[in-house]
Amino acid sequence: METRKIIAPCGTWISPITADAVSKAQKRLHGIAVDGHGHLLWVESRPTEAGRGVLVKEADKHGDEPIDITPNDFAVRTLVHEYGGQAFAVSGDMVVFSNYKDQRLYKQIIGDSFLIPITPDYGGSTVRYADGVFDSRSKSYVTVMEDHRESSLNPTATVVSVSLSGETSQEPKILVGGNDFYAFPRMDLKGERLAWIEWGHPNMQWDKAELWVGYISKEGDVYKKICIAGGDPTLVESPSEPKWSSNGNLFFVTDRNSGFWNIYKWIEHSNEVVPIYTTDAEFTRPFWVFGNCSYDFIPSTGSNNLIACSYRQSGKSYLGILDDAQNSLTVVDVPFTDIGNIVSGSDCIYVEGATGILPLSVAKVTLDQSKVESVDFSIMWSSSPDSRKYRSNFSIPEPIEFPTEVSGQKAYAYFYPPSNRKYQASDEEKPPLLLTVHGGPTAETRGILDLNVQYWTSRGWAVVDVNYGGSTGYGREYRQRLLGNWGVVDVNDCCSCAKFLVDNGMVDEERLCITGKSAGGYTTLASLAFRHTFKAGASLFGISDLNSLNEEMPPKFELHYTSNLGGSDKDMFERSPINFVDKFSCPVILFQGLDDKIVTPVQARKMHKALKQKACLLRWWSTKENNMDSARLRTLNIHWSNR
Repeated sequence: METRKIIAPCGTWISPITADAVSKAQKRLHGIAVDGHGHLLWVESRPTEAGRGVLVKEADKHGDEPIDITPNDFAVRTLVHEYGGQAFAVSGDMVVFSNYKDQRLYKQIIGDSFLIPITPDYGGSTVRYADGVFDSRSKSYVTVMEDHRESSLNPTATVVSVSLSGETSQEPKILVGGNDFYAFPRMDLKGERLAWIEWGHPNMQWDKAELWVGYISKEGDVYKKICIAGGDPTLVESPSEPKWSSNGNLFFVTDRNSGFWNIYKWIEHSNEVVPIYTTDAEFTRPFWVFGNCSYDFIPSTGSNNLIACSYRQSGKSYLGILDDAQNSLTVVDVPFTDIGNIVSGSDCIYVEGATGILPLSVAKVTLDQSKVESVDFSIMWSSSPDSRKYRSNFSIPEPIEFPTEVSGQKAYAYFYPPSNRKYQASDEEKPPLLLTVHGGPTAETRGILDLNVQYWTSRGWAVVDVNYGGSTGYGREYRQRLLGNWGVVDVNDCCSCAKFLVDNGMVDEERLCITGKSAGGYTTLASLAFRHTFKAGASLFGISDLNSLNEEMPPKFELHYTSNLGGSDKDMFERSPINFVDKFSCPVILFQGLDDKIVTPVQARKMHKALKQKACLLRWWSTKENNMDSARLRTLNIHWSNR
């Protein structure tokens, strides 16, 4: 028999999803790979070990526990660009990884706890490495190197080769240099050609980048190089994810012409770039961290290349099989509605993914003989295996689109209605709303299971997660809505989304709240300062002063990012909440991590001090205004506004 639910006011429902459950629930995934025996390996960061990154191998036998490869006093993590990303690679039984504490590269045989450093000790984390691959021809490891020895503010980026021979570390050999940033160094199977992505200031990789191929001499040097994509000044594109097939063809992703990241192939003899399949969908993600791997090759006996790929269209991810000979795409039916990295196994593909009720996981997908249909789908790893016990309380995300302030223009979001197996609201009550703003801001919220969201919805709150103009996943034109308009488009879209939900009777207009992290924290503060849509807000390591963010010298990776989005100094002043605290008219709470090198604690401290001063001034006004003449009040108000 179905149990009758208790009718209770929204926000008062008792939920089993506690704050403690949320904080302990989720491990994070930092890359997957397959060893020479076909075993799956992954790096997970563990909340119970202060976020330590550990390389783990799948269990040898069904029912056994996975095996930790990384020794206890080491951690797999790179600090290149501060954001890091792919910090390890596997070839056969050997793994090479970047150690968090000293940022040196170490080699290790899987199953052996003995480690050998292969890069010199420069003292501390002054030289860093990321996104490496093995070169069997020269018995070396080719990787991106970021050198802070001469300048911590302007580190030098290069692609280097690190010898794997011997028992002592050697100086890395520079293969490519001269530009501001490098990523995706990829060697062909013969070790004769090296592909890579590079870009320079003031661009971010997703604004404009270049794909190059260098030819390798017998001595291991790049003796000739060719720009494959991104070099035409009349064509704006941002190539990404170069990868060599087993028969020596170079594939990559770019957004030329259509503005959507699709997969292309380089025809070497004619130096021509041809599309494999074109559609208004995104086959990769913006480069925030190293290691994006949105496609991989499926072993095939024919001359054609079969490519397992993930792509994103209208807020949903799909798993597909591309045939480069037929220029065809076949969708593979899997439970995931959100898909990240893909790695090909010996007789399967491993897929990172999630759904609205399934947390971030790694699944083994076995294909039929034709390689276009899934015959088995099994979860190999879960970021939050305990979350299943809360499933009866889960709120399922509903994709919505809503009108923006620009006539005829739409934006997108995921709406989570209140959900609790024991409680419901009365017919007369509309739930309070928590609007969440993703960070980046060049990023995307993806409608997957997140206990942070379910914490609120299981207590009777509605939550909406907004993909405002400037978000990724919807093509270049949508992504570029924010250029020069940060603090305008994002704020307008968040307020428009809240209004849309109110107008459709989905939430209570008098109980609208907003929260966000980092760039989302900035949008939160700006919405509270410049609009009166929300009744309260929470900023988590949010930006309060755009101008000072530049003055604080952000990491080289983001040196021009704020200016590109925020516009002129005058624009950024007028859009910085710190300069207009007199406009705040509702409660706000600030959270800040002391070790944050992207949004430093000074941002929160300045905002906290200014808001406290305003609160003190308002209290003083309330007790003294009867004794103050109007001229003095005007003078004081002008003084406060100028501050």
